[in-house]
Amino acid sequence: MSTSTPVPSAAPSDDSQCPCLSGETYGNCCGRFHSGAAAAPTAEALMRSRYSAFATGNVPYLLATWHPDHRPAHLELDPEIEWRRLDILSTSGGGPLERTGTVEFRAHYRVDGRRDVQQENSSFVRERGQWLYVDGR
Repeated sequence: MSTSTPVPSAAPSDDSQCPCLSGETYGNCCGRFHSGAAAAPTAEALMRSRYSAFATGNVPYLLATWHPDHRPAHLELDPEIEWRRLDILSTSGGGPLERTGTVEFRAHYRVDGRRDVQQENSSFVRERGQWLYVDGR
């Protein structure tokens, strides 16, 4: 993460498959969160929408959904990374009436023609009705 220009990328059309591979269209899944029409109701929904934001280069959404105590001042996305698939491995807490939650996931990507995977156990907190990403291990 550093000071730089965000990766320019167009959001998918509302009727295309959502990048998080939930089985829903982008407009019915992460697109409504990205547009501000709704807030993610669970930690998993926020995790999925953040993955989709990485996949589409939506830096403003990533920063807005990062807890202010842990959010970087600037975020640079690598334009060479092509996010391919999200696998949710487990969740703990993170429901609509809970205050904290964790989501373990694998995010598959390609860079320079090589396949790779990022596995993380992300922590989330709900403040004033909004889920926020805290950090990941």
